[in-house]
Amino acid sequence: MIDYEDEYDDNEEKSKSQVKRELQALKDLGKALIALPVKDLHKLALPEKLFDAVIKAQSLSHGAFKREVGYIGRLIAEEDFDAIGQNVDKLKQVHHGEVKQFHQVETWRDALLSGQSDIMTVLHHQFNDFDGQYVRQLVRNAKKEAEQDKPAKSARLLFKYLQQCQSDMS
Repeated sequence: MIDYEDEYDDNEEKSKSQVKRELQALKDLGKALIALPVKDLHKLALPEKLFDAVIKAQSLSHGAFKREVGYIGRLIAEEDFDAIGQNVDKLKQVHHGEVKQFHQVETWRDALLSGQSDIMTVLHHQFNDFDGQYVRQLVRNAKKEAEQDKPAKSARLLFKYLQQCQSDMS
């Protein structure tokens, strides 16, 4: 006679492949932590032991790095894996948002420097305190600097001004 309860208990155990996938997920999260800058690691409020291991791993060579990633994976397994993963994802989303805003400012600056006339109207509508006269002056100066092979001081000032306008809106 077949004992169905014993068979049911065996099915509840994780397969060897499932265990390997979970361990790999822990290691991948560890690699994501290692890739973060130190200032972002401080935002995560990691346990001291895990934080120290991540900092150490950032300066290791290939073989030692691989061992340290395994160690970090074991440390993460002892902590709240999901919470750490969600916090890392939030940091990445913030970073992607900042990169997107940076690219938008670059696009505006390049459009202004290339002489697109409609961009001034767009920026006037986008920002309440937009100083069109100041921007036109910076664009004129940037074009002169480019013609005379001088450093792009005005182009940098234009970029900073557009960045400031964007941050004032946030």
